[in-house]
Amino acid sequence: MAVSKQSTGWAGWAAFAGVFLIIAGFLQAFDGLVALLRPTFYVVTEKGLAVLNYTSWGWIQVILGIVVLSAGFAILSGHIWGRVVGVIMAGISFAANLMFIETYPLWSIILMVVDAVIIYALVVHGGELNDVN
Repeated sequence: MAVSKQSTGWAGWAAFAGVFLIIAGFLQAFDGLVALLRPTFYVVTEKGLAVLNYTSWGWIQVILGIVVLSAGFAILSGHIWGRVVGVIMAGISFAANLMFIETYPLWSIILMVVDAVIIYALVVHGGELNDVN
């Protein structure tokens, strides 16, 4: 006799993570496009950008955004690879925004908080979303 595992209300956290990955991916790509198309938009300290020039940073942001967006859709479809990629990309996004904090601190902090919530939701309650689908 098979015992069925019932999902709790916490499955909503995993769906929340999927939706926020879609939003974060879109915003990340948009952030990269701004860096590519209008590099004077960002305020730079006297030290300059932490690691890269705006063109390189813009392309990295666009590519990360597309990958994060794809992972968000995979999570909502119940694919485990989406959860794995989502946690990895949210971690990378957190680190990338930590490096970008000198240039635009408020935006970086907002994205870092979103990344932390996504990691929590996927690691702790991500499996429950599979039971709902």
